[in-house]
Amino acid sequence: MSALSPRLDPPPAYRPLGLAPGTPPPLESEKKYRWSQENYSVSRRRLDIWGFVLALLFQLWLNGKPWSYPGGASEEKRQARRQQQARWIRHNLLNLGPTFIKVGQLFSTRADLFPAEYVAELSKLQDEVPAFSYEQTRRIVEQELGKPLDKLFRSFDPLPLAAASLGQVHRAQLHTGEEVVVKVQRPGLQKLFTIDLAILKKIAQYFQNHPKWGRNGRDWVGIYEECCRILWQETDYLREGRNADAFRRNFRQEDWVRVPRVYWRYTAPRILTLEYLPGIKISHYEALEAAGLERPTLAQLGAKAYLYQLLNHGFFHADPHPGNLAVNPADGALIFYDFGMMGEITPETKDKLLDTLFGVAEKNADRIVASLVALGALKEVDDPGPIRRSIQFLLDNFMDKPFEEQSISKISDDLYEIAYDQPFRFPATFTFVMRAFSTLEGVGKGLDPEFNFMAAAQPFALQLMNDSMNGSLGNSFIDELGKQAAQMGGRALTLPRRLEETLDKLDRGDVRLRVRSSESDRLLRRLSFTQMTTTYTLWGCALLLAATLLFVNNYWALAGIVLLIAVGPLFALWKLLKRIERQDQMF
Repeated sequence: MSALSPRLDPPPAYRPLGLAPGTPPPLESEKKYRWSQENYSVSRRRLDIWGFVLALLFQLWLNGKPWSYPGGASEEKRQARRQQQARWIRHNLLNLGPTFIKVGQLFSTRADLFPAEYVAELSKLQDEVPAFSYEQTRRIVEQELGKPLDKLFRSFDPLPLAAASLGQVHRAQLHTGEEVVVKVQRPGLQKLFTIDLAILKKIAQYFQNHPKWGRNGRDWVGIYEECCRILWQETDYLREGRNADAFRRNFRQEDWVRVPRVYWRYTAPRILTLEYLPGIKISHYEALEAAGLERPTLAQLGAKAYLYQLLNHGFFHADPHPGNLAVNPADGALIFYDFGMMGEITPETKDKLLDTLFGVAEKNADRIVASLVALGALKEVDDPGPIRRSIQFLLDNFMDKPFEEQSISKISDDLYEIAYDQPFRFPATFTFVMRAFSTLEGVGKGLDPEFNFMAAAQPFALQLMNDSMNGSLGNSFIDELGKQAAQMGGRALTLPRRLEETLDKLDRGDVRLRVRSSESDRLLRRLSFTQMTTTYTLWGCALLLAATLLFVNNYWALAGIVLLIAVGPLFALWKLLKRIERQDQMF
């Protein structure tokens, strides 16, 4: 088998092991991960996961306590603590294994749910896991394909090209002489997913019912179900093969994009065999220049490829990071890898997104709110005023520069900052698109510091608007102008009548006024304190019970740690009782 060219990167996009030829993979390192075994202890797994969750909740509880900051709380100290906690979370997710690595990567797109420090750290989450043995690889391939390995392949490299949390990739050669790569799923992965997702369901239900974390209608169970769907899809290699075929067909008329061919005779639910299609990783700038490729041209080509997927077919690669994108050194064509996570935009969704686009063009916050509700990205609330004002603020700042001078990353950050702690519920498709836009902007700027994704997208956006105005996606331009004129005329004509209706409502007492009452406020505070007292009592008792059980089962060190953690809620309970007592004495 011919050796790889030094400037070519092997497909698909996994973390390279960096092994010299003939060097055995560092399989001994997999012993430090309990999850890397094919048979798992459900009880031990539950203890590991809940231990992490309880420790995280305790840290989050401390974040809101000014006395927990040496020298007093300040925004700088809170931010520094969140950054430290984010690094701790990333480290623990890696130790918890594939399920949590993938969940963390999905959460790195949800700045509407988590603080910016957490999202930034989770975006660095990589599949830093060891390879599994050649014996396990051979057994899985033979089980899935039903034949001995030497009957299936003329040669099969025992050393993986690359490894990740869900599987690893080996180079092989068919008996017909064709060079291929064989993606093999990690042994025991589906069993591990089953165990972990059952535990995560309980955690999601806890957060859903929590008085603080479940506020604003946050649908944690819905988020869990979405993560579940995405994770299970990634374990189905037959589905990934169908995705690769569909993606390849969409670009069959374009010679500037290459997609590996799927070998279906050698593909099964846990095995995926693809054409060996190496290229230069798009972030290997020196190798690109050595091959005589123009980096600015490649930056524009990357944006063009993604917008082509999104607007022409509505079927797009949901994870276009540099590891999944390479360049053919011969002709500069882009090569895409890894089709486990794909997004799809239906025509109905495209129409609703178009309505949002018109709202942005008009700087009409009401229209944007209505379109986001129709998309399911915003929960319908009784008083949309605060959300509308936030969107209007974003529009006023977003529109202060020409379209082509905007930064997609800045727009995304502003949008998520407004969405955080608001009743937004962005669908996976939306977050995939925003993450892909931001990733491609970063890739483009790496290739060309002058690259601007919005400038590259402008011709496509104008074409989309023109298509809509010509009637291919919605109302014609005349219809749109007519609708706007009718709306403006209707508002002018009905203004006297609306004023009269408002006065009638005041006379009838139908207008509700919101007033503050010190007595009501006191009762509400008392009710809140009582609820917090119950929460602290339950936490303290639960931790004391856990410490007792651990002590009885001879886990003395762990029992001591849990006992120390229990001091926090019990101390908070004591302080809260004193506070309630002082309040009762005042009234």
